[in-house]
Amino acid sequence: MTFHSSGDYTLYLVTDRNLARERPLPEIVEEALEGGVTIVQLREKHCTAREFLHLALALKKVLSPRDRPLIINDRLDIALACGAQGVHVGQDDLECSVIRKIAGRNFIVGVSVSTVEEALRAQEQGADYLGVSPIFATPTKVDTPEATGLSGLRRIRGAVKLPLVAIGGIGPHNAGEAIRHGADGAAVVSAIMGASDPRKTAREMKDAVTSALCLHRAPEK
Repeated sequence: MTFHSSGDYTLYLVTDRNLARERPLPEIVEEALEGGVTIVQLREKHCTAREFLHLALALKKVLSPRDRPLIINDRLDIALACGAQGVHVGQDDLECSVIRKIAGRNFIVGVSVSTVEEALRAQEQGADYLGVSPIFATPTKVDTPEATGLSGLRRIRGAVKLPLVAIGGIGPHNAGEAIRHGADGAAVVSAIMGASDPRKTAREMKDAVTSALCLHRAPEK
């Protein structure tokens, strides 16, 4: 499967096992996919490389039959080892240009940005999409800069042509606002990972984002 920047970033799930309520990660991801998740990022900050790889391979078994891409957070080595479709990096990780030299053109590279300058640099280096964060305050990640906010998202939208995925405090109640201000999709962590019914929550999120995209992209009469 080849998945380029023009792919479906509508509902982007970022995993967090700390929110999983002791449920197996593949089980939660499978339910989320049934609810409408279009792309999954495996994010692991506190496990060994071997465990990370085993988790990635387990998710590949869930995602591949559904033709949904697996993105690995930060670790290019894990992404290549498990045959993931791409990697997502932050401002302190390998630069996109370096990843391109190693992984090639048909490999998805997403970059976290919070300013116009970061977004322009990532676009110039060949990123496929940008994760714009944080849009709203969130307790999930404590290492993020001050909230970019909807105004920051709008400025980045005006500066780059890449798909933008909004992340940070996104839920069914405010996903539409992120889309209205320029996002092409919404990334979700706690709203789905911590849900008692991931399928239902994902469906609600997908409906909210899809409805907003229809309104936002409706041709003017």
